[in-house]
Amino acid sequence: MVFDAEQRSIVSQSALAVLLAAAVLVAGYWWLPPDLVGVATGMTLADRIGFALKWDLPIFVWLAGCVGGVSQGRFWTPADRHGSAYSEPSKAIAVRAAVLQNSLEQTVLVVGAHLVLATVLRGSELALIPLLVLLYLFGRATFAIGYAKSPIARAFGMALTGASAGFAYVLAAGLILAGR
Repeated sequence: MVFDAEQRSIVSQSALAVLLAAAVLVAGYWWLPPDLVGVATGMTLADRIGFALKWDLPIFVWLAGCVGGVSQGRFWTPADRHGSAYSEPSKAIAVRAAVLQNSLEQTVLVVGAHLVLATVLRGSELALIPLLVLLYLFGRATFAIGYAKSPIARAFGMALTGASAGFAYVLAAGLILAGR
């Protein structure tokens, strides 16, 4: 398979995102003091799920901000005030709507991954969840900034979000298969 220049750039940006995700997760796991992010000794299943949900709050705040951005765009653009059921979005909110849609999809996947992880991680391993939240937020921000520019500019953010969620699912599946 031969990739064109744009595809090669997307793959390159995606590879950088995967490497960053791996570096942050490995370094953070080894050097982040668990008590600094609220990991306590002997956390029950309910405690671990609560821990994950508390750390996922910034993810929901990001999503709320995306909803607000689309709403604000609709308010200020007469062509968009009737809503998406009546016409295609104008250029004024098309990017915001696309970022919102993608962020909603990614939020469902990543929060689900964090909740599943919370059921199988133990002790200091739970520090991975705040690191995953950090990667999600950085990925979403770079995706949103790059979206209007080009597929290459948004590739890093999309891949960073996807790689961190993918890591969470693979880790959770591995721990479940290992008997946790």
